[in-house]
Amino acid sequence: MALWLLNPQEIEAESFRRIEATAANHRFSPREWAVVRRMIHTSADFDYLTITCIHPAAIPAGVEALKQGRPVATDTRMLAAGISTGRLSRLGVEVKCFMDHPEVAAEAARRGITRAAAAMQRALPQLAGGIVAIGNAPTALIAMLQLLPDGVPPPALIIGLPVGFVNAAESKAALVATNYPYITAIGPKGGSAVAASVVNALAIMALEEAPA
Repeated sequence: MALWLLNPQEIEAESFRRIEATAANHRFSPREWAVVRRMIHTSADFDYLTITCIHPAAIPAGVEALKQGRPVATDTRMLAAGISTGRLSRLGVEVKCFMDHPEVAAEAARRGITRAAAAMQRALPQLAGGIVAIGNAPTALIAMLQLLPDGVPPPALIIGLPVGFVNAAESKAALVATNYPYITAIGPKGGSAVAASVVNALAIMALEEAPA
């Protein structure tokens, strides 16, 4: 094998080969592994083998939502940028992010909350049957979990991967304690790139199952 691989397809294939070799005895079903393998590929972090938690209904719910063209809401522009919009456009899926909305900034300042929390509160009523992907702000996940018991129609899937040392682990533990379909990782690890990799893995599955 050449010392340097420069072809993108070859690089990805070799990356997956090395992940498969290292994680040969993983605990995941084939569809779960398709998600977790991309999380590892994106982060170069094999801790996701042990810290990833996937609700039994999560992958079927997420794939079906994308096949139906339901929207995806993100907590950051960075996460939205990491999602393959080419795949989602083929599925008729719109990506929404309200972080830059002027009313979100005003609402956050008025109430003394983060813009991420205010943005999620604005997005959630539009996401019945869609997907929420959180990769940065624990407050966005907390805000969503506080709203759902009040009768807001739930999304089909919650990808809860906020990162950090304050509220990240706690918000993800609260998510796991619910019965909403979720994909998360216990502890402080996560991030926008990892959350985007989950959406991309689901989009690949949805395109494979969509009618030609």
